[in-house]
Amino acid sequence: MAKPNKTNETEVSVTDFINSYVENEQKKTDSYQLIKLMSEWSGCEPKIWGPTIIGFGSYHYKYASGHEGDMPIIGFSPRKAEFSLYVYAPTEENKHLLNDLGKFKMGKACIYIKKLSDINIDSLEKLCKTTIVYINENHECACREK
Repeated sequence: MAKPNKTNETEVSVTDFINSYVENEQKKTDSYQLIKLMSEWSGCEPKIWGPTIIGFGSYHYKYASGHEGDMPIIGFSPRKAEFSLYVYAPTEENKHLLNDLGKFKMGKACIYIKKLSDINIDSLEKLCKTTIVYINENHECACREK
């Protein structure tokens, strides 16, 4: 039997989360800036997913293994050491956009940055928007008109 997904949308206030979870003032400022930008780019309000992800929109995924669930279309987590940005879809265009992003590390499914000033915001916007398009075209998506 598949394990239940630990990352679900919650009713936790985004502002309360940032004010209680994020200790560093620069990280708080960057968090609020990311919320403003990602809300604008996605057209969605921020929601807390799981204990520490601020997500925008949602989509449903299902793997060949049968595991399925819902996740935010784009999002981020203001972790203690660095931000985890959940804004990357595996497209050729996104691979090229990484060249202009700035100072970051790449994980399996996310991009890690220390602070917002380390990256090119225009490149981040393009990454987010191409990822939104990719997810809308390839998954059951709450952003898709029914």
